[in-house]
Amino acid sequence: MQSDDDAVFRALADASRRELLDRLHAESGQTLGELCRGLAMTRQAVTKHLAILEEANLVSWKRQGREKLHFINPVPIAAIAERWIRKFEQPALDALSELKQRLERPGGDS
Repeated sequence: MQSDDDAVFRALADASRRELLDRLHAESGQTLGELCRGLAMTRQAVTKHLAILEEANLVSWKRQGREKLHFINPVPIAAIAERWIRKFEQPALDALSELKQRLERPGGDS
C-alpha cells in the first residue's frame, strides 16, 4: 500500500500534472474541457492525469448539472511542506537571528 506522501510526490513528479494544478490554482472549479484548452495532450490523457491527482487527494470534484467541476486541494502539499521544508528552515532562521544579535552588540562580532 502506498503512503499518502508517496502518492503526492508521484503526482507532483509529472510536469503535466503540475500544469493542471497551476491551472486549478489560478481558477478552481474548471471542467475537463476548460482544463484541456490550450494543452498539447488529449482529453483522455488529461483525464488520466486528473485521476492520479484525485488519488493523491490533490484534486477533488463535484457535479454541477451535467458538468464535473475540478477543484485544487492544497492540504496535502501543505502537509509535505510542513514535514519536509519548514523543519529545515528553523535552524537557518535561528542562525540568522543569532548572527543579527551578535552584529548588533557593541563591539560587533564578540
